[in-house]
Amino acid sequence: MSTRRSPPALTTLYLLAAISPLTLNMIVPSLANIAQDLRADYALISLAFGGYLAVTALVELAVGPLSDRIGRRPVLLVAIAVFTAASIGCASAQSAEAFLAFRMLQAGAISGYVLSFAIVRDTRDGPDVVALLGRIGMAMALAPMLGPTIGSLFDTLFGWRTVFLLYTCLGLGLVCVLWFDLGETAPERSSTDDGAERSVCALLRAPLFWCYALCTATSVSVFYIFLAGAPLIASAVFGITTATLGLFIGSITVGFFVGSFLASHLAARYPGTTVMLLGRGVACAGLLIGCAIVALGAATPLLYFGATVFAGLGNGLTLPGSNAGAMAIRPKLAGSAAGIMGAMTLAGGAALATLTGLAITRYTAPEVLLILMLSSAGAGLMFAALAAWLERHRTTSGTARS
Repeated sequence: MSTRRSPPALTTLYLLAAISPLTLNMIVPSLANIAQDLRADYALISLAFGGYLAVTALVELAVGPLSDRIGRRPVLLVAIAVFTAASIGCASAQSAEAFLAFRMLQAGAISGYVLSFAIVRDTRDGPDVVALLGRIGMAMALAPMLGPTIGSLFDTLFGWRTVFLLYTCLGLGLVCVLWFDLGETAPERSSTDDGAERSVCALLRAPLFWCYALCTATSVSVFYIFLAGAPLIASAVFGITTATLGLFIGSITVGFFVGSFLASHLAARYPGTTVMLLGRGVACAGLLIGCAIVALGAATPLLYFGATVFAGLGNGLTLPGSNAGAMAIRPKLAGSAAGIMGAMTLAGGAALATLTGLAITRYTAPEVLLILMLSSAGAGLMFAALAAWLERHRTTSGTARS
């Protein structure tokens, strides 16, 4: 198209995807210091994490359809500019109320995650979409591991406000990168496709979209369940100290990094649904082995958390295919698909994490966490199988009509 520029550099896509998890977790080590400095209860300041998650779900629902209507470029530029201004507001806030108000505005960073997926779908086709989403997944896996470490370092050396000054610099840099590197990639609107092809209702009526979206949501929920229950299991059951807790909790993220790497290489050789099924099978098998180890009374920290590594590995294999599949149902609504799927994933993950917290607090038996994770992973396997069946049926029907 004459108005479309070349696709953005891969580095730009990596930055867009990574800024959201960095914004979420880089401030976690500073929450206690923020509460003390602003003379507020920790429970109130903790809304900077939990409340922020809720706002990002709403932002995801808005930016996806909006980007389908007016374009990826303007939505991203405005969203990251708002994030940058909000970061300055957080850094200079003198009250808890002002801090939290600006913190909620930082939720614009989630647009980078949502629209990086849509841009990939705009500029790639077929297996290339899955391969590139796998590589973006690797960048997203690194961000949660590096974020708290960087935030803790800045907070210790310079104070918590410098963490938000770092956010400001990241936002300014990303706005500059987007201005010069990101052209408009969304499909142009025409007089012939403004109806059913552009209808979000048509997308929501597609059973295949729900299979892919629910596969994504239930797969990611395994990660949320793990984060909600692993710290208590690690300390209460295995006596793991705070000094080494991060290593064990980070195991699932390492698995996700490896799985994303494998997915990016398997995409050219196998259909996306095949890799999805492989990922769900790996996750379920690993968690079943973990349950067996616990039942036999042979659980050690290395064996227990080694089993959960397979949950991360399975997610890394699954998510590129499920995300790509959901956005392929209505290619001209890729932004809407990514936004709706992201909001579903966040809402479902938050609900299951809350349930896990209640269950683990009451029953600290290590198998409880594995069973909850396995239940969500098994649901993901079911939706992946349904997606594979519907894709096969759609291909067969298309061949018959031709």
